[in-house]
Amino acid sequence: MAGAEGDFLIVGAVQKPHGIKGELYVRLETDHPEDVFAAGRVIRVGDAEGRPLERSLTIERARPFKGGMLVKAAEIGPRDPHGRESDVDALRGLTLLIPRGEARPLDEDEVFLHQLVGLRVTAEEGEVGKVRELYDAPSGFLLVVERPGRGELLIPFVKAMVRRIDVEAGTLELEAPPGLLEL
Repeated sequence: MAGAEGDFLIVGAVQKPHGIKGELYVRLETDHPEDVFAAGRVIRVGDAEGRPLERSLTIERARPFKGGMLVKAAEIGPRDPHGRESDVDALRGLTLLIPRGEARPLDEDEVFLHQLVGLRVTAEEGEVGKVRELYDAPSGFLLVVERPGRGELLIPFVKAMVRRIDVEAGTLELEAPPGLLEL
């Protein structure tokens, strides 16, 4: 689950309407969509940055679709067959949030993606820089590491390269392949 605003976690982002039955195509920001988008669950709507808005949606049904989810909420009616704007269109670009306390507990080797931002990145050679942001690439997440005096470095966020993460200490230790840190 990525990004947080106060006591909420971003679990998805509304990309576009799908069909005429009032479904939303949602880009997932969670590893547990079956829990998050379960029928009957109430999800808070947030702005594009994940700040909670006053609106909530009650999940009627959800199903996997092209790497995301098609979600039908009780509060959203069918789209107008004549193409006029609808409730679904108004949600485009907004985030879907759950209270932090409702998130599935993390396993010992898991972190929330938003916890990576700001971590000091180290390797055998010493300090590399700081995680400025994450980039969601087609091949997986990339850490954008800001290096003092050298610009940024993109590092794949994969188990083979990340030796250890200590959120409390604020560090991420790399097992960098030869040559990566010289880029």
